[in-house]
Amino acid sequence: MSASFRPDIEGLRALAVAGVIAFHFGLSGLPGGFAGVDIFFVISGYLITKHLVTEITETGRLNLWRFYARRARRLLPAALFVILATLFAGYFILSPEEQALYSKGAMFASAYMINLWLIRWSFDYFAADATNNPFIHFWSLSVEEQFYLAWPALLLAAAWLRPGKRTAIIVIGVAGLASFAACAWLTEVSQPWAFYFSPLRAWEFAAGGLATMAPARIWRDRPLLATLQACLGLALIAWAYLMLDEDSPFPGVNALAPVAGTVLLLLSGSGRNLPSAVLALAPLQWLGRLSYSLYLWHWPVIVYAAMMVPNLSTLDRLACAALTLLLSMFTYHFIENPIRRNGWLMAGAARALVPAVALTGAGVVAAYGNARFAEHNLSPEQHVIADSAAQLSTVRASDGGCVLDFETVKPKPCMFGRKDAQRSVVLFGDSHADHWSTPLIKAAEKNNFRVVTFLKSSCRASRVTTWNWRLKRDYTECDQWRQQSVKDIIALNPQLVVISEFSIGNVIKESPEELKHADWQEQWRTGLTWTLQAFSQAGIKVAVIRDVPYNASYADKCVARALWRGQTPATCDTPRIMAANDDIATIERDIVRSTPNASYIDMTDRFCDQTTCHVFIDGKLAFRDRHHLATPFAETLEPAVERALFSDVMAAAVK
Repeated sequence: MSASFRPDIEGLRALAVAGVIAFHFGLSGLPGGFAGVDIFFVISGYLITKHLVTEITETGRLNLWRFYARRARRLLPAALFVILATLFAGYFILSPEEQALYSKGAMFASAYMINLWLIRWSFDYFAADATNNPFIHFWSLSVEEQFYLAWPALLLAAAWLRPGKRTAIIVIGVAGLASFAACAWLTEVSQPWAFYFSPLRAWEFAAGGLATMAPARIWRDRPLLATLQACLGLALIAWAYLMLDEDSPFPGVNALAPVAGTVLLLLSGSGRNLPSAVLALAPLQWLGRLSYSLYLWHWPVIVYAAMMVPNLSTLDRLACAALTLLLSMFTYHFIENPIRRNGWLMAGAARALVPAVALTGAGVVAAYGNARFAEHNLSPEQHVIADSAAQLSTVRASDGGCVLDFETVKPKPCMFGRKDAQRSVVLFGDSHADHWSTPLIKAAEKNNFRVVTFLKSSCRASRVTTWNWRLKRDYTECDQWRQQSVKDIIALNPQLVVISEFSIGNVIKESPEELKHADWQEQWRTGLTWTLQAFSQAGIKVAVIRDVPYNASYADKCVARALWRGQTPATCDTPRIMAANDDIATIERDIVRSTPNASYIDMTDRFCDQTTCHVFIDGKLAFRDRHHLATPFAETLEPAVERALFSDVMAAAVK
């Protein structure tokens, strides 16, 4: 073992990977365990900067080929092995369409660019659920690899400007501050960029790099200071693990806690103190040695397990942890370590780099080939499911901007149907109003109405302030949009306003635990009443379409997997008591009945019987995900929509 080996750093790796696995496996009360990745970033910045600066100081130059050869031996073989094994297992678990999609993830992961792919994916509101991607965890490895490409150049530039530690500190500090400022700003403005884009994570590596510049004797000569500082570092990491969660704005300012905690531990670890001694304990050393393989394996294991057993018990999760450990031990002892320490590969940089390029290419080619193979396996039934899930509503197909994004507050009315019609119907609400647009517009055309839409993503028509899962804060833009939309709709004076929305029962299911409170149903009652009365008092008829069921699984993926495995689509159905929100519907019905000029349209029997809600009905996929109607199925509801909405309006017109 090298004389420069720091057992406390190995223990920190154990702490980092334990937090990540505990968070993803749901095995402990560590809602912020994902911050373990930030610990890894700081450690990498510390070790790589220390190594590079030492070489530049001692030799006046930097052997980049040797540096990259060492990184390649360390990282590539195990990563490629996990990628190929995950692709192979996916053949038996994923539907062909998913195999083709996630093979693209494997392709980007093999080239260490999956973080860039995920940025684009994150901005697609209807993109396939990212948490089902068995390669998504490679984003952090991609960020690290991109750091390895840029960081040596930065340190060489600092040495070229003026050799010495002071210049390096200034260059690293300026780069880190610029990166943090941009990261903190974009965490609030456009979180996917702040999370996945490597330049915006560079400040975490820079923090580790700056820690290498501090004189180690400060802590070697002051054991009390080292102990207090190490305890503070552990406290900051504990705070991040316990107090943050996936709905916290992150990374940004919140990432300062795990980053600062790691820096404090790294600095104090050069001296003798109790926390460093604890981190040096044998179990943590063993776990730290396995940390890379553990990180590689844990995510595909839990993702595939959740696909095969949707409601994993604690025992199931423990079994997944045991399987992850076994796979990691095999990978560490038979792939990672033997290749990293292979004498022939260590003899020259070219001996490692040429196979590294070949391995990278092999991963890309294998992933691409798997995608083509999966596309070949798409049966006619699989094509129908994929096409049904992908088909846009009439509104989105005409103009995607008609369903406003999260940030826009100015209403954008869009007109459909017969534009010369003298009578109009307004469709008002969120994406759950939009998925009714297809049958509504067809029914309106038949009855000589035009349809005007006021739609905004994740924004309810009821006057209730909700938490926005992407903005990571109260959705104030929705409140502004709703207020102005109601005024604009009243000014239009339509014959009918149709409201549909993601109901409060479903909002509660998707809300963070700490945001759930006892009076939400009362707030919903008040908010819905306000909206209905605003139209009713203006003399405008209003119809509320009851929200659709909330399914236990993503319908398109579940049905496609079931057919691929020779099962029936009924395996994807959800018990009515879990899906239909009958108690919320009762509240809504009472509110509507007490409001003049208002009616309640309940089409739940189109999806559910007395005990079960179905996702595949009359040979059609009913939902494109967990709670949005598939457009081809929505088209079949046009006669029911026409009867429910236009019979009273037409009768009133005749009178």
